[in-house]
Amino acid sequence: MAWKWYDTEISRIEEMTATTRRFWLARQPEWEFEFKAGQFITLDLPIHEKRLKRWRSYSLANSPHDEGDLELCIVKLDDGLASEYLFETATIGTPIKFKGPAGAFTLSEASRGELVFICTGTGIVPFRSMLKKMVADQQLNRPVHLIFGTRTEAGILYRKEMEALADQYPVFTYSVALSREAETDFYSGYVHPIYEKAYAEVRPDVDFYICGWSNMVDEAVAKLTGKMGYSKEQVHYELYG
Repeated sequence: MAWKWYDTEISRIEEMTATTRRFWLARQPEWEFEFKAGQFITLDLPIHEKRLKRWRSYSLANSPHDEGDLELCIVKLDDGLASEYLFETATIGTPIKFKGPAGAFTLSEASRGELVFICTGTGIVPFRSMLKKMVADQQLNRPVHLIFGTRTEAGILYRKEMEALADQYPVFTYSVALSREAETDFYSGYVHPIYEKAYAEVRPDVDFYICGWSNMVDEAVAKLTGKMGYSKEQVHYELYG
């Protein structure tokens, strides 16, 4: 099935950290745009003459139930033409063309047990969409453990939202690992020791969803399916670069 192209503009920009921003794309009333939590859209940005070198894909941070503008969370990359354009050139009102939605990184209908979301950086975005949908559907009624990793406390994305969820829903556990700050209230180091300890005993009623930079995802998949002994059917992942 061919993707549909949409024309819109940036309606809002908000700085999250020194290197991460939220961008909203204006939803047009004539659209028939529906997506599943965890899916992404692909922007066509004016950064290269060749079409394929202009395309960049970003997960949607909204719940599929949200009727407002589409939200993206984007990190500025060194030597990244797309993020340089979005951070240095694009402003509110800048035209944006995108296609989608696409992607199979969505919650399995067959899963009824505990969910473990493991992510780093903007890899939290599809999980934020999933969590917002679960809340909207009144389905945040089973154990969900979000394990988020970043370098410093200043880089914790959607922190207030996740802490509020943990306060409101006893079934939701929120763990943060900081790889370059030791003297904090969070875990010091990487995300891997958190799930290795919490899920050391292999269980059939848990599904792991992993999203982030490829090195982290590769290591987590290898640990879960190799060292720890979980089945490949219990481990789902999406790579960011």
